[in-house]
Amino acid sequence: MDLNSLYEGIIAGNRRALARGLSWIDEGSVRGKELAHRLFAHTGHARIIGITGAPGVGKSTLVNALALELRKRQNTVGILAVDPSSPYSGGAILGDRIRMQESVDDKGVYMRSLASRGHVGGLSRAAFGAINLLDAAGFDTILVETVGAGQAEVDIMRYAQTVLVVLAPGLGDDIQAIKAGILEIGNVFVVNKSDRDGAELTVRSLKGLLSLSGEASPWTVPIIKTQADRFVGINELIEAIDQHQVYLREHNLLDNLRYQQAEHILKQSLEDILVAVQSEMDHQGIWRQSVLDILSGEDSTRKAKTLLTQWLKTSAQGE
Repeated sequence: MDLNSLYEGIIAGNRRALARGLSWIDEGSVRGKELAHRLFAHTGHARIIGITGAPGVGKSTLVNALALELRKRQNTVGILAVDPSSPYSGGAILGDRIRMQESVDDKGVYMRSLASRGHVGGLSRAAFGAINLLDAAGFDTILVETVGAGQAEVDIMRYAQTVLVVLAPGLGDDIQAIKAGILEIGNVFVVNKSDRDGAELTVRSLKGLLSLSGEASPWTVPIIKTQADRFVGINELIEAIDQHQVYLREHNLLDNLRYQQAEHILKQSLEDILVAVQSEMDHQGIWRQSVLDILSGEDSTRKAKTLLTQWLKTSAQGE
């Protein structure tokens, strides 16, 4: 399947094309990046919900419950679960599929695991391309579950419109939220496993921490108690998500997010060009000589411009 036929198949919502396209994107190949960038023009229609939090809080169970309730409301749902392990180990992929089995069996739901490949922001670079693909394929809601490593999971802010931060009683989540820097990124806080002892204490701790944030905002961050395995609180959570989406539209924040995403794509493209320049010049033996020239005192900015100009000329001749 070539790029054009794959692109057309994804726009038509063909499941085989979705699977092939996501594989291209996940492998980080040039064709995968080109596909993701082409699909971006067809995005901006889906509601993108990020779900993050420390391990053990029940994110995957919550995603399953959200997907099932959204299907009752006639939403088609795409699920991206970022796997913290090697793509060859199977680690979290099997676990995610078991916990989400009920929703995954629904034809209106499409679930895919992505390898984080050591990315420290909680998402793989391929995640943005995968989100674009599912959006372009026509899914109404896309749920993105991050690896939950508890550190620097802030990439989700760039991709998601609404971010759910999930906590659970008895895991020290109030302290964990501060350490991970995720307290500031949550648009909705979810205290899952709320039937456990300490749930009210967790809610009170969150309210206290949020009151100390010092940032005035017209959006008041809600705290929703859930028991995802029993579907308790899921309707209230979806209502909170809906309210946040209304807030985003009323304050024109969705347009700002789209601008940031387009800017991100441009930056990625520039980074890819830099990698291509270095690879080509290294292959020709020019890179090492350029480094030696700089060691000899040549201006690095002038040298970099020369290399880029040479690469552009070579690329133009190749076309």
